Amino acid sequence: MISTELARRLRDAGLVWHPRSGDRFQLDEPEFEADVFTVSEMTIEARTFPTGGILAFNGTTEWALDSVAQEDALWLPSEEQLRELLRGTFRQLRRQPDTYEVEVDLGGKRLVYAHPEPSDAYALALLALLHRVTD
Repeated sequence: MISTELARRLRDAGLVWHPRSGDRFQLDEPEFEADVFTVSEMTIEARTFPTGGILAFNGTTEWALDSVAQEDALWLPSEEQLRELLRGTFRQLRRQPDTYEVEVDLGGKRLVYAHPEPSDAYALALLALLHRVTD
């Protein structure tokens, strides 16, 4: 699973989240950092209103929360979602002895981003792409 730090960096770089069933997230508060939630129509439902989106906690007896504003949640995209977001820039994922390497093609240059966790290697590559788009 992607690290909280890289999820924050992706959000701060402009990655927009449109919650759908199966997405994982954390509440963006230090006291909730260990808690990971999953969007599901049965327990946590994404709802959109003219004033913004919320994540509604349906029937959760252990929670005193009814809902949280979507902007108070931190999306933890999966490895598959990160790969999809890289779109046509993605070339390959390689396993090295101590790391995973994600190779992308950015503007005709082959670049490699490495991390011990494959999802974080994908996140580093996506960060580079986001920074390239916003620069």
